[in-house]
Amino acid sequence: MHIELMREKASVFPLVETPLAVRSACIWHCNYKSLASLSAFSNLQTLVVANWLDTSFDALEGLDYLRYLSVLHFPHASDLSPLGGLHRLEVLRLSSLPSWDASGKVLNVLSLAPIALLPNLQHLELFGVCPPDRLLPFESRSLKSARFSKYPQTEVARFYERTGTANAYAPEPAYDVA
Repeated sequence: MHIELMREKASVFPLVETPLAVRSACIWHCNYKSLASLSAFSNLQTLVVANWLDTSFDALEGLDYLRYLSVLHFPHASDLSPLGGLHRLEVLRLSSLPSWDASGKVLNVLSLAPIALLPNLQHLELFGVCPPDRLLPFESRSLKSARFSKYPQTEVARFYERTGTANAYAPEPAYDVA
């Protein structure tokens, strides 16, 4: 089952009667004060969110089946530690708003180390999402493609050379619409 919530005006995430049946979700520019309710969707495999307003990614910690995660803009969350437990994650796309990227603003995160530990990560995009040192500490053998913005060109070149990863975009999400 797929849920799609687009530009909802409500401030509270809607009640879903069968959260365990939901395999994919797209939550796009809604006014929800929190996405903590996502923790009930423990069978979720694909999640696309635009505007993560929570101060942490804790709601994702129990989503053990998550394979695809895309979060566009998370101005209040800086700790990526909860993502480190998403051991089945294959695609991770984190980005600031396109207007931020164009203006040079970035979403500052404490560290990329939790992402570097993901054993099945194959595709990574970090657009305008940077730790203070602007380094890419990845030794992952599972990575196939990666793209970055707002990192020094020398660091990005070093990353591609060291990892052998392709400079290519991540695949688009597949939604469970059956």
